[in-house]
Amino acid sequence: MTAVLPLRFGPATATSLTEGGDREWLATDGLGGYAMGTVCGLRTRRYHGLFVPAVDGPGARRLGLVALDPVLTLPSGAQVRLGVHEWADGAVAPDGHRYLESFDLDDGVPRWRWRVGGTVLEREVAFRHGTPEVAVVHRLLAGGPVTLALEAMVTWRDAHGERRGDGPLPVEHDAAGPVVDGAFRIAGPGWVPDGAWYRGVHARRERERGLTAEEDIWLAGRFIAEMDTGDELPVTAWRGDAPPAPPVATVAAARDRARALLRTAGIGDPVAARLVLAADAFVVAGSTGPDVVAGYPWFGAWSRDTMTAYEGLFLWTGRADEGRDLLRAYAATVSGGMLANTADGGAPEYNTADATLWFAHAVDLHVTATGDDDLAAELAPVLDGVVAAHVHGTRFGIRVDPADGLLAQGAPGYALTWMDARVDGTGVTARIGKAVEIAALWINALAGLRALHGRIGSDPGDLAALEARARTAFAARFPAPGGGLHDVVDGPGGDDAAVRPNQLLAYSLPRGPLLAPAPVAALGEALLTPLGLRSLAPGSPGYRGRHRGGPAERDGAYHQGTVWPWLIGPWTDACHRAGLPTDGVLEGLRAHVAEWGLGSVSETADGDAPHAATGCPFQAWSVAETLRVLRDGR
Repeated sequence: MTAVLPLRFGPATATSLTEGGDREWLATDGLGGYAMGTVCGLRTRRYHGLFVPAVDGPGARRLGLVALDPVLTLPSGAQVRLGVHEWADGAVAPDGHRYLESFDLDDGVPRWRWRVGGTVLEREVAFRHGTPEVAVVHRLLAGGPVTLALEAMVTWRDAHGERRGDGPLPVEHDAAGPVVDGAFRIAGPGWVPDGAWYRGVHARRERERGLTAEEDIWLAGRFIAEMDTGDELPVTAWRGDAPPAPPVATVAAARDRARALLRTAGIGDPVAARLVLAADAFVVAGSTGPDVVAGYPWFGAWSRDTMTAYEGLFLWTGRADEGRDLLRAYAATVSGGMLANTADGGAPEYNTADATLWFAHAVDLHVTATGDDDLAAELAPVLDGVVAAHVHGTRFGIRVDPADGLLAQGAPGYALTWMDARVDGTGVTARIGKAVEIAALWINALAGLRALHGRIGSDPGDLAALEARARTAFAARFPAPGGGLHDVVDGPGGDDAAVRPNQLLAYSLPRGPLLAPAPVAALGEALLTPLGLRSLAPGSPGYRGRHRGGPAERDGAYHQGTVWPWLIGPWTDACHRAGLPTDGVLEGLRAHVAEWGLGSVSETADGDAPHAATGCPFQAWSVAETLRVLRDGR
């Protein structure tokens, strides 16, 4: 059996609201829904809960089952509350985290053990894959007989918001459990209804993010059972009319599925194996086939992230068949030569200059890796249309400049590259003009499409001429006087030589410009950190070393020095092409897998030491690129 990096924590971490509260776990349902929380059990985010289903695609989630607080009544009659909550006045009550003796992720299934003297209670959480259905199983390992009550804390609200108790929450009860707001059901043994608001529950991470940190949650009732050693109290929460599976079987099936994923991937490195399980969380069933969640807990599907992560999520995990279906589904959405960026806001948004070029790259990688000439024949005409639209011009000023054959982009109020943060409707790093990685992706796409036509014997048209012209212009336009490449040329203020990691794509893409060996020594000195590369060199105008504060402050720092782990992929590729070693470059990320989003890789980190993680704790392209590099042995 494949060895997986163990993720186990004893009481020193599990009982600490700091150490245990900083480490988060995730379980997913394969549809975009999830359960998420902390090792110590404290809800530190508005997004934390045991049942957060996707109700209208992966970008539209709602919080349902907030918590199941265990209450033990011992043979002595003493009552011990094992839940933990923080309140608006700063109080922590109950403080059941003090009784935790361990937490672990066994085959991706989170498990807690509480010890109260000689009594040991265990909890496991798992989803029935492909179904909005979570199982929470409590098992008495020692110390019976006891009475166990599980207090069901519920709500029904948008995962991004909070709810105030302005009247009773609509809950219907029967002998099996409650139906909450007509939206989801909870079932288990010994249901006893209740009904009261717990007001002013505090989420400390939201306060740190400058957002509303308090809300009210509803105590719907309790599941109660008399238990002896070895007995179980299983509870299920689900949406839909179909009956749920037995909870114990759901947990066992989740473990079996994790083992099957590892067998399919065939990875020996324990950290890479752990990331195979992490990668599975992002691959979901969408309305038209497989899709990718960009990050948990707050992102849905974003085409740029999906295509950037494609190789690591699908080709390096043995999921090429699913990847093929995803590429075909995305090809069907092309409009005006562009892929939609996201539909998280409810409607497709075609506002990215690079997602479509990453799509072309993903198709090229897939066909090269699998030899799937049928897919090449199917998608080559789609990509021909993409090229034609870019040559003639499409949305937001995305067009090939007839003067030099390079791809330009930009429109006032937008930020169309991956550095897409905006504050008050203005792009923080708009990079209007000819951005270096956009130019590199364009050349890579032209070369890749030409190779697809070569495989299937079809007419490539004028692709060779377009590619040759763009390569010549790139070589003439992008080299910067001080070495390396300009970040943007022909911008509103002229050429921009800011030291950013974007130029790495010119050296790392397999069919990119590759002018000469990448200036990795100089770039590494300025940008490389233990968790990835900074988005801007320290000392540069506008550099921000901390990605903290309220929304505007965080967005202002997002691409102005903040570290992005996904860039470790282009970095190592550039080093490899230059014939330079990368020994030890992944050690920080290997350790990070046990530091924050457990078993995963975060979206971002502070640019300044100690490079504390920020953004989503579980991010698709961060996992995909780290996994790809680990498996590639670099």
